[in-house]
Amino acid sequence: MVMVDTSVWIDYFRGRAEARVLDALIDTNQVCTNELVLTELVPALVQRRQTDLVDLLFTLARVPLSIDWAQIRTHQGTNLKNGFNHIGIPDLILAQNCLQNDLTLLTQDKHFASLARSLPLSVHSY
Repeated sequence: MVMVDTSVWIDYFRGRAEARVLDALIDTNQVCTNELVLTELVPALVQRRQTDLVDLLFTLARVPLSIDWAQIRTHQGTNLKNGFNHIGIPDLILAQNCLQNDLTLLTQDKHFASLARSLPLSVHSY
């Protein structure tokens, strides 16, 4: 399964050509989400009255979040030690969720590549 980062969904909804890689994943039922990603996306979609997209997002398989705060602190400490000062807690939570569930993360955010240098995180970007 592939966890799709908010950045990819935004590009996809805007029709960006690079994000069309998501079409094949959707067609083969390989896409999943979690409450963090939904919480980042849904309010703006509701505000724009794009309820059809909201409904479609809620049909995706949802991976439960089990946040290990001690591990998040450790990962953030490692990031700071390695000079990665720009990685936020939501991104660490998303990375942890992927690691806990053996998921690949599809993202266009470059800082996840930095995370993958210190964590066994499988990251695919376009």
